[in-house]
Amino acid sequence: MIADLIEAVAKILFIFGVNMGFFAPVLGWVERKQSAVMQDRVGANRADIFGFTLIGLLHPVADTIKLLTKEDFIPAGANKLFHTLAPFITLTPALIAFSVIPFGGQYEIYGHTINLVIADLDVGILFIFAFASLSIYGVVLGGWSSNNNWSFLGAMRASAQMLSYEVAMGLAIIGVIMVYGSLRLTDIGAMQENFFKWGIFLQPIGFILFIACATAENKRIPFDIPEAETEIVAGYFTEYSSMKFIMFWMAEFLEMITIAGIITTLFLGAWHIPFISSKMLLSLFSFAGANGATILVMLTNIATFFTKIIFMIWFQMTIRWTLPRFRYDQMMKLGWKILLPLSLINIFITGLVLLL
Repeated sequence: MIADLIEAVAKILFIFGVNMGFFAPVLGWVERKQSAVMQDRVGANRADIFGFTLIGLLHPVADTIKLLTKEDFIPAGANKLFHTLAPFITLTPALIAFSVIPFGGQYEIYGHTINLVIADLDVGILFIFAFASLSIYGVVLGGWSSNNNWSFLGAMRASAQMLSYEVAMGLAIIGVIMVYGSLRLTDIGAMQENFFKWGIFLQPIGFILFIACATAENKRIPFDIPEAETEIVAGYFTEYSSMKFIMFWMAEFLEMITIAGIITTLFLGAWHIPFISSKMLLSLFSFAGANGATILVMLTNIATFFTKIIFMIWFQMTIRWTLPRFRYDQMMKLGWKILLPLSLINIFITGLVLLL
């Protein structure tokens, strides 16, 4: 019982530390630096300590200090309760959703079975969709409570976008569920040990549809209609500053990490290395003894999983700095007239192939 409690606490602290302590602050630097590389610029490199810039890595620190020392402003006529509550509602679902994403398999170490997922639910995929959908409440409340027309317009755009793309995103992974026959993410990940059984090969259309819909759900370019700076200032968080602004900003990055984790688990072989099975890794690390080899395999699988997450984050950043923003009517047309029918066709084709 004590060992299980220690294991659970360790996994929670590990995921929270990786997401909030590493990815969330570093992604601000990554976004600036990657855009600079793609646009043939140097990028963020001015913040320094005693002349050391550390290739711009001090900029997230400078941003944090600047925002923490800014005034926490609430507009006149705003609803103070919901204006304060909205950033928390937006930030929390992305963290909770990661609790059912496995970052490794099951391992027997010193007689204790370790399952590298915080909550191994039978309905893991449904849990993610249920919690991820809650973030829209924070967006809508933030826009409405700000007593600002631009903020309210951004909130309405965000809610319409969520309704339009959530349906297609849910249908996009039905094919994956049909192929693997499970809603449990650990089962889906375990079934992809064979490279040619990765979801991206068995469900290529579903993979493309899911990336498009997930990008729209995260309100990133080319689907950043709710935040369109050139049209509505900053959309739903126009009237936010200080820590509340940081929370909206971090929520967007945390959603990117969660999206990358879901894609990795469903389509990119989860924690498995291409063409290298767990048995091959165990034999490779046999010099460390039975328990030592298992620990090394576990660490290798964790590293593999997060390497794939980093790749998917890079891919999402590449999309962000490559494509122009859709017009509102184009975004709605894409969701309802193209992605939704394609997701239904994908389900039909998958069912037909499985039946035959």
